[in-house]
Amino acid sequence: MSNTTLMMIKPDAVENGHIGNILQKILSSGFQIKALKLTQLSLNDAKRFYEIHKERAFFNDLVSFMSRGPIVVAVLKKKDAVNSFRNLIGSTDPSEAAEGTIRKLYATSIGENAVHGSDSDENAEIESSFHFAGRERF
Repeated sequence: MSNTTLMMIKPDAVENGHIGNILQKILSSGFQIKALKLTQLSLNDAKRFYEIHKERAFFNDLVSFMSRGPIVVAVLKKKDAVNSFRNLIGSTDPSEAAEGTIRKLYATSIGENAVHGSDSDENAEIESSFHFAGRERF
């Protein structure tokens, strides 16, 4: 069990002005921010990041969406970080997300669901390395 995970505030939540509220929700839930930046994925970056989904029907829409505007990326630390963060963000479909979760509060649809959270300890490490050099994560 790892104590870090990667999260991204997606373009929809950035465009809608939710960065501060989402970060506050994360911090008030006991996470520490170990690395943080505002960035934008190129189309090729988004394709590489989401390569695991390349055969899925939603892949082109996903990479187009994720490269359309700025995102906030962070490495978060907390005991059992991956599972803790996935519980905090809620279901991919905001209409099915539990009350008080980030997606229930800030997502607008299953396709534009405000945040990304790593789905495993292994992917948390891969995704963190994608966005941050080793010296940027402490």
